[in-house]
Parts: sequence; C-alpha cells; structure tokens
Amino acid sequence: MIRVQKVRLYPDQTMKKVLDNLCDYRRYCWNQGIALWNDMYDSSLILGDKKLKPSERRVRDELVANKADWQYQLSARCLQLAISDLGKAWKNFFDKARPDWGKPKFKSKKAPRQGFKTDRAKIVNGKLRLDKPLEIKTWYDIRFKGAKSLEGDLKVVSIYRENDKYWASLPFEVEITKKGKTGNKTAVDINVGHFNYTKGKVDTLPDHLKKLYKRIKHYQRQLARKRVVNGNKATKTNNYVKTRAKLQLDYRKVANIQHNIIHKFTTKLVSDYDKIVIEDLDVKKMQMTHVASKGLQRSLFGYFRQVLTYKAGWYDKEVVLADKYYPSTQRCSDCGHIKTGDEKINLDGNQKYKTKHNEYICYECGAIMDRDENAVANLLALLN
Repeated sequence: MIRVQKVRLYPDQTMKKVLDNLCDYRRYCWNQGIALWNDMYDSSLILGDKKLKPSERRVRDELVANKADWQYQLSARCLQLAISDLGKAWKNFFDKARPDWGKPKFKSKKAPRQGFKTDRAKIVNGKLRLDKPLEIKTWYDIRFKGAKSLEGDLKVVSIYRENDKYWASLPFEVEITKKGKTGNKTAVDINVGHFNYTKGKVDTLPDHLKKLYKRIKHYQRQLARKRVVNGNKATKTNNYVKTRAKLQLDYRKVANIQHNIIHKFTTKLVSDYDKIVIEDLDVKKMQMTHVASKGLQRSLFGYFRQVLTYKAGWYDKEVVLADKYYPSTQRCSDCGHIKTGDEKINLDGNQKYKTKHNEYICYECGAIMDRDENAVANLLALLN
C-alpha cells in the first residue's frame, strides 16, 4: 500500500530559489504541453488524419526535441512528470463520472499554490535530497518536520509552495498489517455538521471550529472593504498583506481540525466493523442549492468517503454504497412505509404535519423516531 506523509520543508535561501524555479518550470511545461496538445488535435481534425492525434508520448518527445538552453539547467524529470500528469488529465476528461471532471486548463502564476513533482528524491540523514540540476555548484539537503516514521520505498514526491511556506507529500510503499475480523457491521448517515452511526454521533462542526469560521468571515469582510476602497492597490498595502496572512492561517487551522476528525472517525470504523454502509451522495448537485451549499462544503462529504474507502482497502474491510435514490430518510425502518408528496421530510421538517427537521413520525404504524437514527437503521437494512 501507499501511505503519504505531509511534511513542512525548511529550505535555506539557495534552495528556496531552486524550488521556486522548479515550480515555475513545472507550470511552464504544463502550459506548453496543453498548447501543443490542442494544436495537434486541431491539425488532426483539419487534415482528417487520425495518426496526427496527440498522445502523451508525442507531446513529450516534441517538447524534449525543442528544449531551450535554460531548460537543461533544471531537472528533466519535471517536464516528463508534468506531461505524464497531463496525459492522465486528458484520459479523465472522457470519464464524466469522476468527481473533478473537466477539461485540463492552463495554470496561472497568480495561483496561491505552485508545485512540482520528482521521482528522484531521497531521504538522507533525516533530510530531503533532490536531484541536482546541471551547472549548480552549491546544493543542500532540505530539513523537514512533521513525519512520524519514514519506512518503506519512497515514490513520486510532490513539493509545493503555499502562503510562502514549502510542503512536501512523501508517499511510501509499505506493508500494512491486516486488522482482525470483528463480524460487526454499521451504517453511517452523513449530515451537515455531524455523522450518525450505530454507536452514536460524531460532531464535525465543534464550537471551536465555529469560532474560527466567524473569525474567517470577519477577515474576509475586512479584505473586501479594503479592495472596494483602494481597488487593485489594496493588495499591495502592508495591512492587507497582514490581514490576508491571518485569514490563511485560520483556514489552515480549520483544515487541520476537520481532517483530524475525519481520520479519527474513519480509523475507528475500519477497526471496529467489517462492513460499513454509506450513502452515495451527489455532492456537486446538492451544492447547487444556495441554502445548503456552505454547510455541505464544510462537512467534507467527499473527503470522508475518500478516506474511508482507502482505509477499508488497507485493512480488507468492505464499504457498501447505498443507491443515490435509496430513501433512507423518507422510509420508516419499522414498517417500511416511504413518505411521498406532502409527507416528505425536508431540511425544515414537514410543514403539513408541523414536525421538526430531526423528527420522523410514521402515520402508517405510529412510530416516532429520531430522523438520523431512522436513516441509519434503513441503511443498515441493506446488509440483511
């Protein structure tokens, strides 16, 4: 299995320049690759020759053949890996079922995150050593922090710069010890702000996280007000830069808190249960509604499913996806009656019977239950 560790890099001034140059070179190769890919595709259509259609190998060979002198001073693997990722992006473009489906786009130098990849990185004496480019005399290993253990074979390393800080994703190929079978099964009902399962509820929006969101809202308003008053000149002022740094720091704290909650919960699920049922939600379509979009974005539905899926693969556990149209919320877990029409439960409950959003009342059998507990029971019934 591949396990990835994210670490913070602390390069000196010399290595900062090298990393910045490699980030720029990766962006240059990507943009040149897209432009060449589009030209080849247009030529194949105009001339009606399928042999002229672009491919990863043709685009890479063309860029390598037309290298400028300054490109030989940088790592050749940066170009090759950029075109390899571009080829994968074009293949994914023809699979509309993918969550981030879309046509590959040109990368901007104004993007807050810039990075590159290398498969020649090594860890020597607790430091990260990169492939030394040509005509570079001073070359240093980069110290880093954040790794718990460095075991296994190091694969393709991703290095990126964000908020004037440098990070690296270190993927290690390791052997994972399988967890013992428990014979237990559970279901997870995913809601805005909390996850419900057979043993209780996990809060994904705790109070300290809500305070951070309030502070983020305050900083965003300050920045917007500065842009309205000063226009494009606002981004160059010291106060604007300081406020933006505070905003970015709070966003980083929010991400760390949310990821910590998700990882702890998913680890508990794959440790205690052999089969786990979750809903196959179409998150992008759900976010189209103005009322629920912010809560859905903060609840990390897609991230939860992604983490649970790969951890279940690690430990040989099974994740069962309920159908998108399975009425887990509208169905009565006691008698099986499904609410339709005016009886349906919405985000605000049911206006016809004046019920709250967390209440489920079945008017066929008279059962009164918590809405989320009823949904968990219905999802669990799929395993019977």
